[in-house]
Amino acid sequence: MNSTQETGNALAWETRLAQVKDGVEELRLAALAAEHGSCAAFDLAAASMRASTVNLVHYLAVRRHDVRALQDDLARLGLSSLGRMESRVMASLQAVLRVLYTLLAEPVPTDVIEDPSITFDSGPALLEAHAEAILGAGPQGRRTRIMVTMPGEAADDPDLIRRLVEAGMGIMRINCAHDSPAIWQRMVEHLRHAERELGERCLISFDLAGPKLRTGPIAPGPAVFKLRPSRNALGQVTRLARVRLTEEDITGCDGDVPSIPVEASLLSHAKPGDSIAFVDARGRERVLAVIEVRPGECLCETDRSAYVIPGLRFVLRRGQSLIVKGKVGALPAVEQWISLRVGDVLEVVRGEAPGRDAIYDDEGRVAQPAFVSCALAEVFGGVRIGEPILFDDGKIQGVIRDIVDDRLRVEITGTAGGTAKLRSGKGINLPESNLALPALTPKDIEDLAFVAQHADAVAMSFVQRANDIDDLLHELARLDASHLGIILKIETKTAFSRLPELLLSAMRHPPIAVMIARGDLGVEVGFERLSEVQEEILWLCEAAHVPVIWATQVLESLAKGGMPSRAEVSDAAMGSRAECVMLNKGPYILETLAFLRDVLVRIEEHQHKKTARLRKLRVAGSVG
Repeated sequence: MNSTQETGNALAWETRLAQVKDGVEELRLAALAAEHGSCAAFDLAAASMRASTVNLVHYLAVRRHDVRALQDDLARLGLSSLGRMESRVMASLQAVLRVLYTLLAEPVPTDVIEDPSITFDSGPALLEAHAEAILGAGPQGRRTRIMVTMPGEAADDPDLIRRLVEAGMGIMRINCAHDSPAIWQRMVEHLRHAERELGERCLISFDLAGPKLRTGPIAPGPAVFKLRPSRNALGQVTRLARVRLTEEDITGCDGDVPSIPVEASLLSHAKPGDSIAFVDARGRERVLAVIEVRPGECLCETDRSAYVIPGLRFVLRRGQSLIVKGKVGALPAVEQWISLRVGDVLEVVRGEAPGRDAIYDDEGRVAQPAFVSCALAEVFGGVRIGEPILFDDGKIQGVIRDIVDDRLRVEITGTAGGTAKLRSGKGINLPESNLALPALTPKDIEDLAFVAQHADAVAMSFVQRANDIDDLLHELARLDASHLGIILKIETKTAFSRLPELLLSAMRHPPIAVMIARGDLGVEVGFERLSEVQEEILWLCEAAHVPVIWATQVLESLAKGGMPSRAEVSDAAMGSRAECVMLNKGPYILETLAFLRDVLVRIEEHQHKKTARLRKLRVAGSVG
């Protein structure tokens, strides 16, 4: 290479360095300008969150730029590509600039040399301190805490709570949408007893129920009880149908055996070997064989299907002799649903009127469309024609085509499996609508009286505006409970789009955390966007030094059925990037807790937030 080429290469190198330096300098100046324009936000932030507020503002300013080309250039130079700057934005920019100025043989500006308010060490330390303030100390051997949702049965099972604490539960979650203060009280008492016994500390977080957009009741079907034996592909009976006759005026289930009420005289005379003859609701003659008798009940079986209705006459026989007659008591109505397909019309009406399926005329045309009710009046004033509406966790999708007299006319545009069944109590999502729904309901305010006495933190459902946080702070102050930590549940598209505003508002009242409520959030933003959205929430919260709780359906197949799916294991490992992972209740919750604990310990050796940790790999030594 001749001198001319060397000179040209040197000039090209310097030009490239200068361009990269200018690009990074532009980001730094944008961050500083944003800081100078946000003094009011800094003044309102709590003293312990002020530096974190500055860092968040810096991060937002940088992320208003597309930095991808600059990142590639930095990587080619062997410098940090700024891809892990969340917790220390200005320190990351200044560190890169110092190297670039030095490579260019230019004097480094004083304000680039001086340490910023958040350094490489203090940024992560602040996040961990804020996490400890609301989620408790990090457990032995891992960084990520585990929160477990309590089932109602835990109120009467102190051993379950004790074993959960022993297995690594760091936060007990009680959902105020279920059970009652009396049940919550017993859960709290069991936990405190377990803490004393084990010498462990476990925090308590209460989820406020918030406003619930749900479908109203569905008109019930007929009161009928179906008996059906199991058959193989050839129609041969492989398992007899069993039923328990009881004198109690309710139906229930003893294990997998259903029960129906009958007149007491029938039961008092029954003996094993007797038969009970009847004509079912279809006019078919049927016989039940009595196989076991206990006080107040008898167990029967049959090899034929039968439809039993209230008032049906049973005849107890012993051989050819008629012993006694008795009638079937009250039976519950069969749960109904609204059957929907793409192209159908569903009307959503204000109130609590029992919904029903569509009514057809003699020629099979829809005479009256199906309808379902919704009790929240705010829905009908906040929606617009053309906006999407989703039901049952997004399994049924529709578009609002008309709005008349507190009635929404919805065209069904998508259903899971072709034909979907819409039942009562299913969620309604309006991701594009501007609903004037307060996050704090009268029930929440009532529940807060109990929460204030027993909680370490309170999670706010359906938070969407800074005013929602103000309302909660006002109620906590009224209850002399301003010490409680606040968890913002991000579960709507609106909440996600306003997350920076919500963070800045909540940073007035630490300790705070954010829960990624991925169930409703996935429905609202679309499941195809959920991975992207949860990433952005993690980044923003790390920039604010606000801990994150990774929630919804973590290892759900394991908790409910005893076996995880492969995708769930990967999802659980991804949860290690948050400060806490939440498990929901299930019969295998203890096994799930142990499984999750093992996954977190292993993955944290390899990954911290977005940073791969290059631990020595045993497999790397298998060759050579």
